[in-house]
Amino acid sequence: MTMIKPDIGADPTPPGSKVGYEWSGFPYWFVGILAVIAFPIFKIFTDPNWNEGFQFIKDGLTLTIAVTVGGFIIAFVLGLIVALGRMSKSAWLRNLATFYIEIIRGIPVLVTIFMFGLVIVPWLVDLVGISPQSFFASNTFKTTVAVGLIYAAFVAEVFRAGIESVPIGQREAGMAVGLGRVQVFRLIVWPQALKNVFPALGNDLIALLKDSSLVSILAVRELTQMTKLWTGRSFQFFAGFMILAAMYLALTVSLSLVLQWYERRIATP
Repeated sequence: MTMIKPDIGADPTPPGSKVGYEWSGFPYWFVGILAVIAFPIFKIFTDPNWNEGFQFIKDGLTLTIAVTVGGFIIAFVLGLIVALGRMSKSAWLRNLATFYIEIIRGIPVLVTIFMFGLVIVPWLVDLVGISPQSFFASNTFKTTVAVGLIYAAFVAEVFRAGIESVPIGQREAGMAVGLGRVQVFRLIVWPQALKNVFPALGNDLIALLKDSSLVSILAVRELTQMTKLWTGRSFQFFAGFMILAAMYLALTVSLSLVLQWYERRIATP
């Protein structure tokens, strides 16, 4: 009997499978997203009703961006303060920070917006004596503060995890060379912690952008509220909410790509 030896150098991959492997890495999901965005764009340029809806809805883009940016700034600053309180050696600071985080995370976002927009901020405005016509008494300000305070609870936990991820040996080394606690945090701990938590912060920013649509419940004329106003008078619900979905999708995907690019950039030695 003749024994047939296998050809060690032969490529065991079936014909055509290499091409299939190469195509398996193709971002089909991105093509699908572009198709979802492209359909409303095509209709906007070809259908007068869709064009009218877009022209009306796009006026809410400025407020959507303002609420998102303003809310994230509040969340970033307050979240860092709460995170430091959560890790404080003081028992009352730890308990106060934990109380804030748990009460915010335990109440639905919509309920919190109602509480701040209809109860807490108006009460503070009356207490301080601010004019009802002032910007600080406006629904835009109320809801921006509300989403900022809501996301501060989540950002605080992100910061706490990032700060605790820095090895304690590096802090001890900083103290050993004569740096104070504040200097150790500012020069050693904070840069590393911020780099570690950047992806999570980016996710929170995108989530805040989407949740900014909830401020429409207080008649803030951002994208969602403008869509509700236009569809309520035109009854073009499919057109209106397809345009709205495409606009949010374009914003979130663009932001996600920018954050991924920046993350790769800071990760490069």
